[in-house]
Amino acid sequence: MAELRQRNTNVEIKYEVEPVVKLKRNVGLISGISFIVGSIIGSGIFISPKGVLTETGSVGLSLIVWVSSGVLSLLGALSYAELGTMIPKSGGEYPYFMEATFPVVAYLFSWTRTIVLQPSGVAIICMTFASYMTTFFDYCGSPAPPEKMIAALTILTICIINCYDTSGAAFVQVFFTAAKLLAIGIIIIGGFVKLGQGGDKELQDGFKGTTDSPSKIALSFYDAMWAYDGWNTLNYLTEELKDPYRNLPRANIIGVLLVTVVYLFTNISYLAVLGKEGLLASDAVAVDWGKEMLGSAYIIMPIAVLFSTFGAANGFCFSSSRMVYAAAREEHLPEVLSYVHVKRYTPLLSVTVTGIISILMVIPSDIGSLIDFFSFAAWMFYGLAVFCVVILRFRQPHADRPIKVFILIPIIFTLCSIYLVIAPIIQDPRLEFLWAFLFIVGGLLFYFPFVVFKLDKGCFDKVTMFIQLLCEVAPSPYIMEDLSGKTDNEREKRDN
Repeated sequence: MAELRQRNTNVEIKYEVEPVVKLKRNVGLISGISFIVGSIIGSGIFISPKGVLTETGSVGLSLIVWVSSGVLSLLGALSYAELGTMIPKSGGEYPYFMEATFPVVAYLFSWTRTIVLQPSGVAIICMTFASYMTTFFDYCGSPAPPEKMIAALTILTICIINCYDTSGAAFVQVFFTAAKLLAIGIIIIGGFVKLGQGGDKELQDGFKGTTDSPSKIALSFYDAMWAYDGWNTLNYLTEELKDPYRNLPRANIIGVLLVTVVYLFTNISYLAVLGKEGLLASDAVAVDWGKEMLGSAYIIMPIAVLFSTFGAANGFCFSSSRMVYAAAREEHLPEVLSYVHVKRYTPLLSVTVTGIISILMVIPSDIGSLIDFFSFAAWMFYGLAVFCVVILRFRQPHADRPIKVFILIPIIFTLCSIYLVIAPIIQDPRLEFLWAFLFIVGGLLFYFPFVVFKLDKGCFDKVTMFIQLLCEVAPSPYIMEDLSGKTDNEREKRDN
């Protein structure tokens, strides 16, 4: 506890000043780009990128879809850059909904993302990590432990890293992103070698076999856009980003463009080495590519998948815990979840909750079907968040906007998001979509009694105090910073 002393004649007055416990700005431009790239590039590009090719029917159109999906992600990233620099708070879409006067939408977003979307994503990625890890036990001739046990231990390891130190989590992200880009670089270089040896036959055929079905083309975009999911990761940790007014838009743009180029050349390499038929027949494209080009050294590819999935899971855990932290600070979740460790300056409790739910998600036998039923919800919230750009242009026309995008950019992205929400429901209507919708709306059962009417009346104060003492955490108020990095308190001292 700090003390300030002031002498007034013979009277000594003591003022006790609470030290501010808040998240530290440990994420720079390079680590920010790593969070974006590492979160986008998970296991998909290494395992089975054949969905787009199956729907489009031709090599040429499939490559166009990959690039167009990158452009669409870039539109979203640009819109999020305006929102993130105008409202420099952690939590991704959550603070944008709050600022656009949509507290109910913000609550439903935090409810859905906390309980299902992010934990399921972490669980699925770690299950993929576990499935590839077991192959090494077979390779060594040892009995493999259960995949779910490996996945749970992986989640636990990632949570410990994120609880211990933000800089450490950022370093992990940079390392594993560099490792996966190195592996992808091997694939791209191998593709160019194959093209030089006459492997461009598939590319010469171009648009042969292109589908004439608009619905299939739309579904190919849907598949590709999910491969780009994670482009908004950095907006979840704005308060931990160094110089966010410069680094947030730079990292968003560089990260998405880098992934777009990587996806394009990686698919070209797959086609040059395996051919169209070989790619469509493969369930693990990177491994089959490795067997064709690297021979006995193909073991590099499963290792690349391990690095890729671990990095993606770390990015998901990092970002999802910041959303829990932001929602709890607004009392849309238990406020204690927004408390920060007094020594580590990490959101220990929000990371812990994310990890526990993710481990629970590993238990069901088919997590993939669960996330499929809620996939439309993610794009619904993406579209609403980007539309907040348009809303805030009218509601706060004179607000400070370090980045201001052309108004058609958020409008185009919103229209595409609406289609991505409606398309799977129209294409394959199932009862599960109704159950998913009811689950989202079901969050209102907690919103009105506990958020609007605050019926708890301090019933959990003793529990909160116990958790604070046990975990060494303290409240973390948001302190607005201006472009110079000065806080409200610092500006007040300067003005006086």
